[in-house]
Amino acid sequence: MALPQNAPVFDLDAYMSWEEVQELRHEYLAGEVFAMSGGTDAHYTILLNAGSALKAALAGKPCRTFVSGMKLRIERAEAVFYPDVFVTCDERDRTPESALAKQYPALVVEVLSESTAAFDRGRKFGIYQHIDTLQEYLLIEQDRRHADLFRKNAEGLWVLHPVAEGQVVRLHSIGVDVPLATLYEDVEPGAAAAR
Repeated sequence: MALPQNAPVFDLDAYMSWEEVQELRHEYLAGEVFAMSGGTDAHYTILLNAGSALKAALAGKPCRTFVSGMKLRIERAEAVFYPDVFVTCDERDRTPESALAKQYPALVVEVLSESTAAFDRGRKFGIYQHIDTLQEYLLIEQDRRHADLFRKNAEGLWVLHPVAEGQVVRLHSIGVDVPLATLYEDVEPGAAAAR
């Protein structure tokens, strides 16, 4: 998330109308808008790999994979984000009213960058936890081949499942396994660290 813009403070519905006509994308949090910044080659390659792997694995199933251009609206937290990748299997996200923003994901994936890692691991994760349907939150690092998968257990607690090089990301929420190596395909060693 970038710096707040000099825009009027608005409610969620006003933001949705305003955002629809903006040239640049903005996230929304409690009345403030934040311009989205670009990413590195590694960031977008990992994002594409994750989205492609999930879309292919879910072909023919009722789940849909979305990438960074689709909004995720979190009413209870007064927030709208553009996750790098997310998957929704909920019928409510297939209605005409949900054409501009989804609300019921089972899985959210964020590719970490130096500027967003603390927010993605902290406050943003806390906000995502307001989504009742969310079962897993996957954080993929750029500068090393490692991911942290947080999975909500039967007691409603979020449990960390780290995934190291050579291992498989097991996404129980959507019944998909993705080798970690697949997420880093075509990512040049040290490319993210060179930023």
